[in-house]
Amino acid sequence: MSVPNLDLSGKRALVCGGSAGIGRATAMALADLGASVTVLARRADRLESVVAALRESGATADAIVADLDDRDALVSAVGPGRWEILVNNTGGPPAGRLLEADPDALSTAFGRHVLAAQTLLRIVLPTMQESGYGRIVNVLSTSVREPIPNLGVSNTIRGAMASWAKSVSKELPPGLTINNVLPGFTDTERLGSLKAAVATRTGTSEDAVYQGWLGRVPEGRLGRPEELAHAIAFLVSPAGAYIRGQSLAVDGGRLNSI
Repeated sequence: MSVPNLDLSGKRALVCGGSAGIGRATAMALADLGASVTVLARRADRLESVVAALRESGATADAIVADLDDRDALVSAVGPGRWEILVNNTGGPPAGRLLEADPDALSTAFGRHVLAAQTLLRIVLPTMQESGYGRIVNVLSTSVREPIPNLGVSNTIRGAMASWAKSVSKELPPGLTINNVLPGFTDTERLGSLKAAVATRTGTSEDAVYQGWLGRVPEGRLGRPEELAHAIAFLVSPAGAYIRGQSLAVDGGRLNSI
């Protein structure tokens, strides 16, 4: 039986939100498979730390400081670009009920996620077409399948991203794919802030919120950023070539849907 081809030697990857959490872990995982990696985020100091770690491991790495809320500046910062791999990953909107959300909150989130992803797609697509190899992975949420209480804006925008990706998957030429990974409860800064918000809203302790989450996960623990990164690495590798337009939950079995 042949061994799956996970080799990314010679491939160039652009990882958004690469300064921490799932983005940082993904950058490290792709570098371990041989890719050269560009990490993009707003925080220059954290990006410098990630690039230093990547280079220390022997990888070719650089960074782009950019804000996904400013698409004109994003185009200028990224330039024409030459990447075969794009990982769209950015923090979700603040918690809150959709009934109480200001329309501007939806507009801002749509821009940060869908419009930024479309902007980056148009930048990287020519190189992908030229090389005949292209992989796009969007880091979304299990709310694509089952909306999460008190995350109304995030639920809406994550669903829009999934629909965007499915539409793009029907238009990309052979050799170029797009997929989504859907993290469950993952041990990141974002989850920490959500835990605090839930505790405040419900009048319970953060530990009670945490234990309630664990009680809904058959694996009995939070996910690790590295576990999401490994799933992403497979999807962008040659071994994942026939997976297209799919949403893969990496959630320890929490989702109830099939």
